[in-house]
Amino acid sequence: MASEKNPLSKFPQEVRSGIQPSSPVYTRLPDRYAVHGPRPPSKDALLSMGEGEDRIEIFRGEAEQQKNAPGQVGPVYTLQPGGTPAVPSGRVFIRFKEGVPVERRLREIEQAGYEVVQRLDYAPHAAWLRARSGEIADALTRIPALEQIADVENVEPQMLMQRANR
Repeated sequence: MASEKNPLSKFPQEVRSGIQPSSPVYTRLPDRYAVHGPRPPSKDALLSMGEGEDRIEIFRGEAEQQKNAPGQVGPVYTLQPGGTPAVPSGRVFIRFKEGVPVERRLREIEQAGYEVVQRLDYAPHAAWLRARSGEIADALTRIPALEQIADVENVEPQMLMQRANR
């Protein structure tokens, strides 16, 4: 049961980065949280990504302290202990078998609680989705429903990470 006090309780502890059982798994970091949306930069942020509406800041501590702050509070994941922090954007990539256009499965996508936000001209069998509720937690927790749609080859949440300079 989700806790009213903890805004992260509605998010899964683990999220697979693909449909295969061997796909890497993102694990939620217990002492980190992210705040999405436009707000002044915080000197307390460990990491800041993007600008304006796309700004995401990562903080150390408990998310409850940001409960009434502007922006959407969300979790921070990592692929392995000590790995790079990754923040779910709320978008999910879906790819069907070659020759199965997304349009053929729109009804099933909608029944799973998603809507198409970006079609790919170069890949009519793939698209970016988001939860119809607009909630990042719904985008992550409803992934198994997408995996059950006929002809699906891959489903993967978009996880944002800090850009690395080489």
